[in-house]
Amino acid sequence: MTTVERNGAPPDVKLLTGRRVLFWIIGFFAVIFSANGVFVYLALNSFPGVVVESSYKAGQAYNQELADARAQAERGWLVSASLTRVVGGAAMLRIEPKDHEGHVLAGLDFIAVMEHPAHKGGDVSLALSEVQSGVYQASATGLAGGNWELVLEARRGDQRLFRSENRLFLKNEDD
Repeated sequence: MTTVERNGAPPDVKLLTGRRVLFWIIGFFAVIFSANGVFVYLALNSFPGVVVESSYKAGQAYNQELADARAQAERGWLVSASLTRVVGGAAMLRIEPKDHEGHVLAGLDFIAVMEHPAHKGGDVSLALSEVQSGVYQASATGLAGGNWELVLEARRGDQRLFRSENRLFLKNEDD
């Protein structure tokens, strides 16, 4: 003989009631809203904000940037850059520029900016000095290990002759 409860269902089967459906719907949306809240919090606290102060001024300088890029391409310079750890934990940036025929380029003023890819507040500006003909170096303390964006400019007087943006990797101090 079988025992039968309400609505003819066996006793081990849980009935789908309006209250149970309501709790499932509330639980589903609570999970969705919680996940969205976490993502909004992380997005707002991990992005530093404005990268360009004035989009209009940046757009106005675009034609000059194109002309400078054409002139740089015509020169055909090749610039090698390396970023290594030295004794004491400092980082050494070494630049070796050569013209299109492979001759070293001396007498230039190199300025480098090491930009952290995720945090603009951690940028470091370096003025490189010529340690021998065609070899430029600068050291920086306090650079964390990992990827860095190197923005490199070479000038002679007021004229910018070369500009590049490259990603470099710096080992941790304990590696």
